[in-house]
Formats: sequence, C-alpha cells, structure tokens
Amino acid sequence: MFRAGGPMSVEVHAVGAPLEGERLDRVVSMLLGCSRSEASSLIAAGEVSLGDEVVTTKSRRVTEGDTVTLDHEVSPGQRPPAAQAELGLTVVFSDDSIVVVDKPAGVVVHPAPGHADGTLVNALLARYPELVDVGESQRPGIVHRLDRDTSGLMVVARTQAAYTTLVAAMSEHRVDRRYVALVHGRPETTQGTIEAPVGRSRRDPMRMTITQAGRDAVTHYSLSASWNEPAISLLGLALETGRTHQIRVHLASLGWYVVGDPTYGRPLAGHVLSRPFLHAAQLAFVHPEHGEHVSFESALAPELEALLQALGPPDEVRS
Repeated sequence: MFRAGGPMSVEVHAVGAPLEGERLDRVVSMLLGCSRSEASSLIAAGEVSLGDEVVTTKSRRVTEGDTVTLDHEVSPGQRPPAAQAELGLTVVFSDDSIVVVDKPAGVVVHPAPGHADGTLVNALLARYPELVDVGESQRPGIVHRLDRDTSGLMVVARTQAAYTTLVAAMSEHRVDRRYVALVHGRPETTQGTIEAPVGRSRRDPMRMTITQAGRDAVTHYSLSASWNEPAISLLGLALETGRTHQIRVHLASLGWYVVGDPTYGRPLAGHVLSRPFLHAAQLAFVHPEHGEHVSFESALAPELEALLQALGPPDEVRS
C-alpha cells in the first residue's frame, strides 16, 4: 500500500524467549491477532520494524530481546466502515472508474484507532456504496492518503481494476502530485531535490524522522514567493515517494518549518493558523480505464488564502 500519511496506531513489543527463532509474519500475526496473510501484507508495506530497521521480508527470524514496532493505520479484523450520508464530500470529478475529491483539513481519510467514523471513507461509502468491495476492507478504494490536517486532492478507485492500476502507478512514481507549503526561512536555490530516508523516530514512535534505517524518500521543491519580514517562503512541492509525513519531515530537516505545523513546524508570530500550511494543489495521472492523461487542480483552502492575503504582497515572486 502506497502511503502518504494518516492517523497512526503504533505498537512496540519486546520479543520474549518463547518466540526466539520464529518467522516475523507469525510473530506479527500473534501480536495483532490477524491472519498470516494480513501480517505478510503489513510487512510488505513497510509497516513493521525490528529495532530501528524497517523489515519487508516476512521470513525474517526474530531473536529474543528484539523490539518489534508495528506501525499500522488500521487493525485487521475491524468491522467494515459504515456509510455516513450526513458527512460532507466535495467531488471534483467522477466517472465509472474513479472519484477525485477535495479533502478539507481536519478530516481523517479512513477509520483508524481513535477515529472510528466521521472519515472521508465513511462519506464516500454513502455516495459510492460499491467501494466496499474495492481494495482493502478498512480503507476501501483508497490508493493514497493525506494527513488529517492537509487539504487538497485525492483520487479514489471505484473498481478493483482501477484500484490495482492506480496503486501500481503510485508505486512506480507515475502519478504527479504537487503541493503548496508556506515555510519559515528561504531556500538558497530556487529549486532543488531533497533525498533522505524517512522512518520512525526511536525517541518518539509517533513521529517520523530522517534516518538511514528508514525508507527512501524524494521530494522536489521550487520557490514560488518569499517575504523578508518575517522571513518566510511559499514553496511548490512534488513527490516521488509517499512516506508518512514526508514533506513536513523533509522540509524541517533543512530548517524550513511548515507554518502552523504543531509536530514538525512552528507557528507564525502575529498570525493564527490551526493547521499546517500544506495543500495538495495538483493531481495528474493516466486514467486507469481509457488511458488518457487527466489532471486536476484545487484552489488553496480559504484559511490558507486568508493568511497569504494578510501577509501582503511578497518581496519576491518567481514565475
């Protein structure tokens, strides 16, 4: 499963003597109370670590004293999500194969521990009930995700064929996803690439960090505008990979803290923003059914546009 961040359930377990030498998939199955096939899927998705190393080989043997970290966004065996017609849903485009939605900040993409309902998936199932048979049972139709407090575009598959095609396109970096972020500081170059592996923090399992034990992650950036007082910049960002919290972690690693981000960023003095200034503004891909290139755009969320207006004209604008 291609990841782009979302609500996390992190479990850390120490391997005792009775499990010495057992295969990782059996250990995960026992810890979560799920089937071996479900455990294998979690391992293959990079959601299981031994110590600080992400392990994707299900046959790996564990040793007494190993620490197994399970970074799963749903627990296998949960009841299927319920349809909730009362929830709002902004549909940008839909046909028989896909739905493109514009997710507002504050909405969790799919049910997870602590968020059993009120999610984007609950709203989608009310309008598109056929999604229940597409993809994974706890996140039907979902091929990529946005963090709860990130707004913007997502594509959802309405058929299993579309799901399979879009998941492959994500994994092979054939989906163009572009974001807008307002950050503290200013890049020395007008464009560049951040290549640094992202993984679970050993100090705080709810945070991600740059670590050689993480998974490869690539973010491209370009400078769109900048202000001198305060020193902030508006960046355009394009993803090659979709690791959990990738953009925020990559930018913070260079001192470009996302405005309003309570986890990796910092507030902007004199301006109130209750969410990170991060918006998924553009989405483009080859349509999974007819093979034509399609693209979609989303205007900045009103609270983000209001902050830009409050800042006044930038001191420098890049075309």
